[in-house]
Amino acid sequence: MRKITDVKVLPNFRLGLTFDSGESGEVDLSRLVGCGVFAQWNDEDRFRQVEIGPAGELQWDDSLDLCPDALYLEATGKEPEELFANLNRENAHA
Repeated sequence: MRKITDVKVLPNFRLGLTFDSGESGEVDLSRLVGCGVFAQWNDEDRFRQVEIGPAGELQWDDSLDLCPDALYLEATGKEPEELFANLNRENAHA
C-alpha cells in the first residue's frame, strides 16, 4: 500500500504526486470532471483545494477521496501485480 506524501496542482486537472516510496509522477483527472461526485470540479478552484488525508489518500473536504494505490499505478505506469505481490500467486486450493 502506497501513501501520497506530496501533491502539486497542475493545469488542466492534472496533479503531480510524490509517494512514500520516493517515486513520483503525474495523473490526469480531467476525464472525471463533471461526472457524478466529480461535478464539484466544474469549479477549477474547488479542484485546487486538494489535500492529503490521514491514510495518504487525496481528499477534498469530507466529500471526496481518491485511493492512493490507484493513483500510484496511474502515476508510475506500473501494473497491479507490481504493487500487490499476492496477485501473482495461483491459488493452490482451487
